[in-house]
Amino acid sequence: MKQKRPNPKTNQPPARAIREYSAGGVVIRRGLTSGEIEILMIQDAKGRWTIPKGHVEPGEKITQTALREIQEETGLRFLKIHDKLNDLHFFYRKDGKLIFMTTHVFLIEATRYTGELLPGDSEGIVDTKWFPAEEALKLIAYKETEKLFRLGLAKLQAGGLA
Repeated sequence: MKQKRPNPKTNQPPARAIREYSAGGVVIRRGLTSGEIEILMIQDAKGRWTIPKGHVEPGEKITQTALREIQEETGLRFLKIHDKLNDLHFFYRKDGKLIFMTTHVFLIEATRYTGELLPGDSEGIVDTKWFPAEEALKLIAYKETEKLFRLGLAKLQAGGLA
């Protein structure tokens, strides 16, 4: 079966798909010993490394969702949003329904080291870990998310963190 894609002109899903929204981020920090940029990644139950993200709650702004989900999935509390990177769009099936997901992705800095990362077990997260940027680029499971990693790193190199 051919996978349906959003209409490239309107970015709208096929009529029978249900729209859902989530938010998260490419979370970065300066390495504690090296000073090099590190990227926080979570590992899902299928062993794939990706970014922390989750569903937007009713009445919640997407920036609030991004910060809340990162905190829930990693235990990090001191976070600062620097920029919106882009949106990811994809389909998945849940309970026999076709879902069209839009994920709003931000460049976020962990502003303080708060000790051990705490993977959110209720979220199906197996592991949470900081990786040097180059290693993170090799591990990321999704091509579109890798593009956002590269965009975030380019923004850092162009102007640093505000």
